[in-house]
Amino acid sequence: MENKQRINIELPEEAGQGIYSNLAIVSHSSSEFIIDFTRVLPGLKKAKVYSRIILSPTHAKLLMRALKDNMEKYEKKHGEIKISQGEHKEIGF
Repeated sequence: MENKQRINIELPEEAGQGIYSNLAIVSHSSSEFIIDFTRVLPGLKKAKVYSRIILSPTHAKLLMRALKDNMEKYEKKHGEIKISQGEHKEIGF
């Protein structure tokens, strides 16, 4: 039988309000992944980084799996999320 440890997670009020981001920039080094969450607004040529998350490669992969799992559950319940070509161009894909 596996012995799972429970962790109590505290969510401070300011963090609980969240930060809106419509663009995430992902980069990496040999030892970490960095995700910068930014907000791009129409008519502005500059975007500010509102939050930077630094992860170990292991935790980055676990985050990717958790996002994939949640995306599949979301789409099963609400339907496929469609991404238009304009959105691809807007974020540089």
